[in-house]
Amino acid sequence: MKYIYLDNAGTTPMATKVVEKMTETMTNTFGNASAVNYYGRQARAILDNSRHVIAESINAKNDNEIVFTSGGTESDNTAIIQTAMARKNEGRHLITTAIEHEAVLKPMAYLEQEGFEVTYLPVDEYGQINLDDLKQAIRPDTILVSIMMGNNEVGSHLPIKEIGEIVAPTNAWFHTDSVQTYGAIDIDVQDLKVDLLSVSAHKLNGPKMLGFLYRRDGINFPSLIKGGDQELKRRAGTENVPAIAGFAEAVSLLPAEVKEEHRQKYLSFKHQLVDGLKENGIDFEINGHLEENQLPQIISIWFKGFASDSLLTNLDLSGISAAAGSACTAGSLEPSHVLAAMYSEDSPRVAESLRFSFGINNTSEDIDYLIKTLVKIIKK
Repeated sequence: MKYIYLDNAGTTPMATKVVEKMTETMTNTFGNASAVNYYGRQARAILDNSRHVIAESINAKNDNEIVFTSGGTESDNTAIIQTAMARKNEGRHLITTAIEHEAVLKPMAYLEQEGFEVTYLPVDEYGQINLDDLKQAIRPDTILVSIMMGNNEVGSHLPIKEIGEIVAPTNAWFHTDSVQTYGAIDIDVQDLKVDLLSVSAHKLNGPKMLGFLYRRDGINFPSLIKGGDQELKRRAGTENVPAIAGFAEAVSLLPAEVKEEHRQKYLSFKHQLVDGLKENGIDFEINGHLEENQLPQIISIWFKGFASDSLLTNLDLSGISAAAGSACTAGSLEPSHVLAAMYSEDSPRVAESLRFSFGINNTSEDIDYLIKTLVKIIKK
């Protein structure tokens, strides 16, 4: 059977060069980067070089603004919970959106239980916030604004630069979850005026259980993980040097021209898929936009009258891996909170939509097979 992977927003396969880099490092550099002996110094050199590569990739002012974590979830939790705890005497109000990943929404819910107030900004049918809503929501006691850069379910690309300009003059710190955008688009934290930025390595063909939190100089709070003094006392736990080396390798494989090449390829896949469905008379609509303010690698489609779980099962039996929403909630029977926020909880889209997300290994032949399979399933 032919197998096609179209769930790259959930996770990506590690690039061959990443695997090779990690294998080489695991074989030859096993020391603890905190040790002062020869083996520790070897590990420290790799750690420092990797941090530099990643800092440069987002135009951080210095390498030490990068804190390695276990992934996007820890980075989000650290940015949100530790900001709240460190600044609670300055204010107890936070702002986010209704379409954030659970790694943001659940820390926010936790903080509400701890006596903080959270404003959840609504979105329109394209997954975009109204900037006037944000301006009106910010108060003197607002200590954090956390708004994702790109949505993981429908691919909406939010106006982070404009948001940064609104937040910068206020008392609030600005955090953005960049898990779906890092590696897909160029990011300049100086231009965007973000204070905190979360990233996960496995979304750009790097290893799982690894990410980083960008913390602008002057943003201070204690480590969420209690223990040793690693990461300049900002994140306890011995660094996973081979995985970090692999992460840096994955970043090095994505210069601006490669990102643009990928963008053009993924956009062509979107048009190929949409045109193919139209030509075969399939009744569908795109959730959000096809291109405008949209990440190139994600497309969410409402297949009218067809339950998501049934379509997913039939696609899987045909060798095609896709998703109905976030991979982190794939085992849940709850409807997509993102589609509910965009179209209302009563909209049939919530239970009749699929997400297809493209990656470096996909080809136009894969999209042709997807179209033929979808047409066969739906018409049957």
